Amino acid sequence: MPHPDDIEILCAGTLLRLAEQGCEVYCATMTPGDKGSASLSRAEIAAVRRAEAAMAAETIGARGYACLEFEDLAIAFDNPSRKRVAAHLRRIDPQIVITTPPVDYMFDHEVTSRLVRDACFNAAVPNYDCETTDPPRSGIPYLYYSDPIGGQDLFGVAAPISAAIDVSAVIDRKAAALACHASQREWLKVQHGLDDYIDSMRRWGAQRGARIGVAYAECFRQHVGHPHPTDDLLTNLAGGPAVTSRP
Repeated sequence: MPHPDDIEILCAGTLLRLAEQGCEVYCATMTPGDKGSASLSRAEIAAVRRAEAAMAAETIGARGYACLEFEDLAIAFDNPSRKRVAAHLRRIDPQIVITTPPVDYMFDHEVTSRLVRDACFNAAVPNYDCETTDPPRSGIPYLYYSDPIGGQDLFGVAAPISAAIDVSAVIDRKAAALACHASQREWLKVQHGLDDYIDSMRRWGAQRGARIGVAYAECFRQHVGHPHPTDDLLTNLAGGPAVTSRP
């Protein structure tokens, strides 16, 4: 995901479900959120937010957390960036990748989506030099895009979904993971006029849950274009009933 706290807002419930099923979960952010403060310097807030992200990842049950050390509000789609993201995917060799949607409310989210999609392909190409000693990926992973914030694209149109995961049983643990990002409460109050980021997460989860008849849900859209696999492994692995909705 682009920034610390994006994971906890958008997909931590699903990661918790996967961890419960015995899956190895790894969390990564593109940036340390180094511009996410109105009072601390970039270096100071970056250190705070890396620590918060690591704590949240531990709360989720992840095997590890990594920051790829892009600058907040400066993620670019260029060859050095492509290599950096591909190198990370080679290190982890994931079977499923979750990232932000191609159309979202800010460019960091959109460029992250493009870079991750690009890396899912490139990391498996043996002759692609991404300046790492890790071997090429074992194959093309399953790729899923999270909801955009508020479930709408740039024009207020509802985002299509292909999978909805029931996270009702883990919503309190998801909230606990999001609460690890305490620095963002002050930032959101100043920058966005919001002081209820945990409550707003619950409200959105409840809206998505109501759509499929459960208390809370997280929704995703699967990338099914060539050469990605097209069966819905995320829903199958998350356990419980297969909860799927296609508008």
